[in-house]
Amino acid sequence: MATVAIHPRAARTRRALLDAGLDLLAQRPIDAIAIDEVVARAGVAKGSFFNHFVDKPGFGNAVSEAVRLELESRVAAANAGVTDPVMRLAGGTRVAVDFALTERKRAIVMLRGLGAATEVDHELNRGVRADIAALTASGQTRPEAVSSGVRFWLGLCQVSLLNVIERQSDRDEAAQRLAEMLVLGLTGLGVDEARARAAAQAVSAQL
Repeated sequence: MATVAIHPRAARTRRALLDAGLDLLAQRPIDAIAIDEVVARAGVAKGSFFNHFVDKPGFGNAVSEAVRLELESRVAAANAGVTDPVMRLAGGTRVAVDFALTERKRAIVMLRGLGAATEVDHELNRGVRADIAALTASGQTRPEAVSSGVRFWLGLCQVSLLNVIERQSDRDEAAQRLAEMLVLGLTGLGVDEARARAAAQAVSAQL
């Protein structure tokens, strides 16, 4: 199916709305934000909002998913050339924790509006799905990981980000917590403990 081109003016309006949402959602949840406030911050007409988004929850999800897409690009870059699914999962979580340390506002927005992006089949979870599937295919997971491994890992990543944000951790503390969470998460999936500890130590040292 051919991709429909977006008119440059429409693209600019959408970008302005998303940027306004990023600023506002970093301060409070979508339920506490009025559409009038969004369009005023974006400098566009109110009708423009509904040309791009069905409602406020859809708008909040779109802002969050835009940030998640940015994070996924960083994960993909960090994991380029890495074939071991244990190291890919651990490395992706390290990138997420680093994101929370260096892009606190964006991380808050992403966590506030995850919405449908927590669904296993969501396109943004393609990388985690592939890594869990590869880990399972290699015989390193417990049976439950087949149906629940993706949700389990997504939850671990979200908690890891929240911990950094809420505690306002420095890099040393974040690295220690990351190592602990990776050991718990990987062994929870069924990975051998010695293998999990080695991966956690190697990855947390890179934070």
